[in-house]
Amino acid sequence: MVNIKPRERDAIVQALRAGVVPKQGLRHIQVGRAMEIEQLVKDIDHIADGGATIRFIIGEYGSGKTFFMNLIRLVALEKGLVAMFADLAPDRRIHASGGQARSLYAEMARNMATRTKADGGALSSVVERFVSQAHHDAEKGDLATGAVIHERLSHIQELTGGFDFATVIKRYWEGHEAGDEELQTSALRWLRGEFSTRTDARKALGVRTIVDDANVYDHLKLMSSFVKAAGYKGLLVGLDEMVNLYKLSSAQARNANYEQILRILNDVLQGSAGHLGFLMGGTPEFLMNTRRGLYSYEALQTRLAANSFARDGLVDLSGPVIRLANLTPEDLFILLSNIRVIMQSGGNALPDEALEAFMSHCAERIGEAYFRTPRNTITAFVNLLAVLEQNPDIKWTDLVSDVDVGADGGEDMSDVDESVGGAPPEGDEMASFRL
Repeated sequence: MVNIKPRERDAIVQALRAGVVPKQGLRHIQVGRAMEIEQLVKDIDHIADGGATIRFIIGEYGSGKTFFMNLIRLVALEKGLVAMFADLAPDRRIHASGGQARSLYAEMARNMATRTKADGGALSSVVERFVSQAHHDAEKGDLATGAVIHERLSHIQELTGGFDFATVIKRYWEGHEAGDEELQTSALRWLRGEFSTRTDARKALGVRTIVDDANVYDHLKLMSSFVKAAGYKGLLVGLDEMVNLYKLSSAQARNANYEQILRILNDVLQGSAGHLGFLMGGTPEFLMNTRRGLYSYEALQTRLAANSFARDGLVDLSGPVIRLANLTPEDLFILLSNIRVIMQSGGNALPDEALEAFMSHCAERIGEAYFRTPRNTITAFVNLLAVLEQNPDIKWTDLVSDVDVGADGGEDMSDVDESVGGAPPEGDEMASFRL
């Protein structure tokens, strides 16, 4: 394994110990699921070639959905795409009437990332890259920069909401030329969906529309066209914690969100979108529950149904739904070995027999489930290494039998309901974890 910077090491350890996905260093701990990753890499190449994709990443709480999505996000950034990722929450939904959809878009815009700004906040640099390239090409061809910008935005103006979108980009350029930082800031605020009223937008930028609950998906399509015009290869949108739609108490609100998902799915499958990809992470109940999940909406159920021929160990990764495969014991051993390398060095490192003993202990405590939901096992292992590091006189054999890897820090998980539609134990905080 390559050398890890102390700052990166600390970030990985802190995230794993808290049960969340590290924002950096994922390559150091990724194991298994090679077929799924290979398929998603093909999707990224398809987006870069002008296509559109949508994938529903389905797995139990703690199975690694967020980790997997973040890994694909990093691959997309390395391949020249722009990423916009956000988690759904009670105040952030795909469709709403009280500002929740605009709030989701604003969160995605704030988290916009490129290869050089992988931690987010890349919107201003994307806009700056577009206008700088237009200015450079205008000087090279002895043309007016405004004319070049107008030409490069002409195809965007043909899309829904495209005229005002293009106008805002031109306003940013005007502010850039005049040194008007307020005008530039207003343009960026509009692009981030931070204007709450059309009156404010018209006063600041001279446009009559804003990003609102009704046009979030239209603006994502506009953004995909814009980042392509700025020199990137496409846009990857990631929406995690989709189970929050399943939790909506109002059937009308759920169906409105599912209708929006159906619209996105149809656009992608029919080729109506370009240079645009979607990743949606959710639990099995979000997908398959016929009363409140996606399967409760008949049009989605028929489009997302599993291939009836993919049974008895056979897989089909060509459809929209990817069910995360369980980690094998060998995968988990490699994962723990990678964590050991990150946290320990030299002669103080745990021997392989300690890892085997730890895994045996996990198998005895929670059975086969610890391969499906490795988050708790990883957290317990990191805690074990932390204690050994801070107490050099203690031997690992004295601790392994006392390690607790229960769902809520103190209970055996053997009784957890694993059926489709089962929720995490009452009072449990698994829904807030991200690994």
